[in-house]
This record gives sequence, C-alpha cells and structure tokens, in this order.
Amino acid sequence: MSSFNLKVDVNQNGDLKKAADTLDDIDDIDFSKLLEKPRPLNIDRLRSLDERSLTELSGSPQLRNADNASSRVHDHPDYVFSPSVGRRSGFNTPRSVQGFESHPMVGEAWDALRRSMVYFRGQPVGTIAAVDNSEEKLNYDQVFVRDFVPSALAFLMNGEPDIVRNFLLKTLRLQSWEKKIDRFQLGEGVMPASFKVFHDPVRNHETLIADFGESAIGRVAPVDSGFWWIILLRAYTKSTGDSSLADMPECQKGIRLILSLCLSEGFDTFPTLLCADGCCMIDRRMGVYGYPIEIQALFFMALRCALLVLKHDGEGKEMVEQIVKRLHALSYHMRSYFWLDLKQLNDIYRYKTEEYSHTAVNKFNVIPDSLPEWVFDFMPSHGGFFIGNVSPARMDFRWFALGNCIAILSSMATPEQSTAIMDLIESRWEELVGEMPLKVCYPAIESHEWRIVTGCDPKNTRWSYHNGGSWPVLLWLLTAACIKTGRPQIARRAIEVAEARLHKDNWPEYYDGKLGRYVGKQSRKCQTWSIAGYLVAKMMLEDPSHVGMIALEEDKQMKPVMRRSNSWTC
Repeated sequence: MSSFNLKVDVNQNGDLKKAADTLDDIDDIDFSKLLEKPRPLNIDRLRSLDERSLTELSGSPQLRNADNASSRVHDHPDYVFSPSVGRRSGFNTPRSVQGFESHPMVGEAWDALRRSMVYFRGQPVGTIAAVDNSEEKLNYDQVFVRDFVPSALAFLMNGEPDIVRNFLLKTLRLQSWEKKIDRFQLGEGVMPASFKVFHDPVRNHETLIADFGESAIGRVAPVDSGFWWIILLRAYTKSTGDSSLADMPECQKGIRLILSLCLSEGFDTFPTLLCADGCCMIDRRMGVYGYPIEIQALFFMALRCALLVLKHDGEGKEMVEQIVKRLHALSYHMRSYFWLDLKQLNDIYRYKTEEYSHTAVNKFNVIPDSLPEWVFDFMPSHGGFFIGNVSPARMDFRWFALGNCIAILSSMATPEQSTAIMDLIESRWEELVGEMPLKVCYPAIESHEWRIVTGCDPKNTRWSYHNGGSWPVLLWLLTAACIKTGRPQIARRAIEVAEARLHKDNWPEYYDGKLGRYVGKQSRKCQTWSIAGYLVAKMMLEDPSHVGMIALEEDKQMKPVMRRSNSWTC
C-alpha cells in the first residue's frame, strides 16, 4: 500500500480578538457592489472582461489585429487584487477588518485541514480526500482535483497561495502523460481525476501516480477536472494579483488542450456537452448521462474564466474567438431550455407533440405525460431552477445543487433566474436543506425506477449518497451564491444548521435520510472537502469580497432569453 508523507504545519500568527460585530451586520451590505471592486480601494475601476460584453470582445481590435497578439483582457488590477492577500482569517490568525466572532469549530477545522495536506518532495501539493483510518482507504488517500477546490479556496482566502500554485503546476504536468484505458488512448487535454504520492523506501524517491479514470469505479474519465482546474487558475490569479502563473506557456497550452476537447466540431446539434454517467461529482450511475446541468454550468464558467487568463496571441486568439461564439450559443440554450419555473412548467404541461418544422415550440418532443407528479407540488409560485438534463424526448426535472449554484456564480443564470433559485431554496427549505445542508439532488429515485436507473446500486439507495443524500461540502457553493444574490441570511441559516452537528459527527462525507438526519451508511469521517467547504463558507460571510475570486459578473450584453411560450398557440 502506498502512503503519503503527511505533515502538520500550523503557524501561530496572532490571537483572535473579541468584537461587538455580529453576522447580522452583513445583511445591510449591498453585495452586488462587492463584485465590482475590493472594499479598501477608493478609486474608479475600469471595466474588466467580467462586465464587458462578449459582443464587444468578439469585435474588439484585440481579436482582429494581429499586431496586438500579445495583449490579453485581464480583470482590472483593482478588481483582481483581493484584500485577503497579506491578511489571514480563521484559526490562530489576525481577524479581518470586519471583526467577526469565530465559532469554536473554526479552529478545529483548520487543524483538520492541515492534517490532510500532502507533500511531494518537501512541497505541499494538495489535500487528501479523507483522513479516516477506520475504513479501507480505497481511493480516499488520493488528491482529487474537484475535492481540492474548496481546500484551495480556503488557503487562498487565508493568504497561503503556495499550495495552490504547486497543485496547479503538478496537475498540469500530469496532463501531459500518456493516458490509456485498455487499448484506447484518451485525449491529450484530459486532466486527472486524482493523484497520489508514491514513496519508494528503497530508492528514497517520491513519484506521482495519476488516475485518469482507468482505476475509477465504472472507468469513466472526469469531464469536470479540467473545468475546475481552469476555474481554480483564475481564482488563484484573482486572489494573488499574480498573473505570472497563468502567463506561463505551459498553462496557456494546458487551457487550450482542455477546451479543444470541448470546442471541437462534430455531430452535435446543441452547444451543450454530451457526457457519460459518472463523469463529475455524481460519479456513479445515476441517470445523468446526456447533458447534465453540473457539466454545462462548469463548462460555461470555465469558458468565461478562460477568457480572463488566455493570451490573445497566436493560438490563444483563435481559441478566444471560439469561446466567445460558444458562450453566446450556450447561454441562450441553457437559459431557454433548461430553465423551469411555474409558467414554464405549465407550458410544458400543455405541449403539443410530433411537431415538425423550425417553428416547433416543443423542440425536443417531450411528452407531457412524462412529467413526474412530484414536480407540480415542488414548484413554488415564486421560484425556479435549472433542471438536471435536456435531450431529445427527455427532460430530467430533478434539482441538482452544484449545477444551480455554479449557474449563479458564473452568471449563466440571469439576475432574475438567480433570484428565483434563491426563492426556491427558501420555499423548499425542508426538502433541500432539512437538518444538514445541502441535498446534492432532489428528489431521490426509488423502487422500480431506482433499479432501472442505478442498476440496483447498493450505495445509491434512496436518500443516500448521490441519490438525494445531503453533502456538507455544498455549503461553500450555497454561501457564495447567497452572497452574490444579496441573500446572506440564507447562508447564515444553513451554516448554523451545519454547525449543530458537523464537528460532533467528525466531519462526515455525506448524510442520509429525507432530512439529512443520519450520517451516511458508507460515509467517510474527517472528509477534507466537508471541512474546507465549511471554512470557505465562514470566511466568505466574514469577508464577502472573497466571493469575487469564484464569482463572475453578468455579461450585460448577453443575448436576452427568448421564452418558448411566446410562440405557443392553442
């Protein structure tokens, strides 16, 4: 059994001080302004790409003029530089300028997070999935790309960027490895799902061992890893104000390779990405094959982040043009066909079928009788969400938390849609939050449907694991979405629910039950991303400007949503 060289590195950087301020103070803050510029700066900000329209960009001299090949659209420095740099939050660190009282769990969480750190040749390169010695390790002793994201954000917010930089560089090097499953070679741009450090005691030498899906349950390559890598690269650049990493030729090539896999032409009639089951956080057979919302939202966000870090020279210029074109089509498709609210639900309920022409309203030939009964009661009068999947003759109406939160953070959702998602969460609190935030999907599938969809998967029984289980890691995504939409009270309420049990239960991976009342039957304890997700959520509430490293402003010139119901006739 290979093992990691784990070390604990807890620095003493000062004592926490008491302050009279409480979390209630942030309710009066205009959160929309936090994405415009950091609080300490009092100067006018030039428009960054985050608020420049894609239409402007596609027609800009930067894309037309070869003489400007070395130029690149960055976040404006005022917008890039996070006030977190040079200052720390949380355990044994100076308090932030807003002066919030830390929960006793925060210190324990930082301690646990540091115990999960992985070192390669003396340098920190990530955090393992779980530090749980009570169970068989399986692959929980590896550094997963998606799992490390909340850990990376916690370190960035705490002014510790080195581990994030090392992680980005090491995974980038792994991307260049030859990747084969049986006799089939994967695309050059595929990023690993995970890696581990192998120490050879005889030679006293350490090497990295990567998994690109060839060892995963189901043998599915991770579609989301590359997207998370691009998103994290942009977060690192924004948090530190240092673009030297993103400017490296190796990083520029890595971004192009990842996106080339997604932007290549083929038989697709939609701008969305066709995926297999188990290619993302939901890593087992759960009926998400096709065009899952999680992948589409991450794809959208990765495209927007890539625009911020790609140079516009040579190959970069051509890639930027492809990204801009794809973003226009993808935003229209997602906002039009994946969005569901009460009005749209009623329209689908009244759809005609077997329409044949370019003027068809029921473009995917969805049979109204296929609408599940639960969705009529679940849909509130005010609220809505992006459904799980849309493909020919099929709509998956399940709620998926990660995809909807990323839709808000990436501004794939319009401001109105973002507000509606928050309204839905408040209206359906018991169903989606219950006694432990947050349901990864809702509702659970069961009985005959469970047997058909999951293949009788014993881990994905109803209200367990990815079949309606409650995942504490999603707390950071919910908090970021709440702050971006100006609804911090929702996040505060969810955090208070989690604090009642999370540490006492030793940071489980997930919870089971309709309300999330029970520690998951196969849940690992001391799960790193449960710990990091809590810390990131707390730090974002403490200093909402942190949200800027993971959120993007709306593109105000994006083509407006065209409601399919406008052309519907009886």
